[in-house]
Amino acid sequence: MFARNIVLSLLLLAPALCVGEELKPFISDGCSLFPDGSLSEENLWLDCCYQHDLAYWRGGTYEERMQADRALQQCVAGVGEESLSFVMEAGVRVGGSPYWPTGFRWGYGWPYLRGYKALTGEETRQVEEALEKLIAP
Repeated sequence: MFARNIVLSLLLLAPALCVGEELKPFISDGCSLFPDGSLSEENLWLDCCYQHDLAYWRGGTYEERMQADRALQQCVAGVGEESLSFVMEAGVRVGGSPYWPTGFRWGYGWPYLRGYKALTGEETRQVEEALEKLIAP
């Protein structure tokens, strides 16, 4: 009787254990706690930050985060702000940890404390659907 109750309990809990995490809709705050551009061109590197936010929202592995941070640095350098690009890269390396309880942490589209892990097929599907909605007219 006891064993049967355990088996029944596990069968009832199984669907809850199989449900994946739900991705929140994409939002961007621009260059999180940093100016979006210079005094003369106030949105000069804003697109760089937007692309970086897309990567951070999606999350993934540590290596993917390193690639996203490097891409931000290269993008900001590409708009003529090479010195500043290294400051920004250092800032996101410190402030973008997935373990900070912020809205701009690595993987902020997923529930807090996801950490570094590759997206599953289902999670990748959620990201792709969200991105399609984002660019749809």
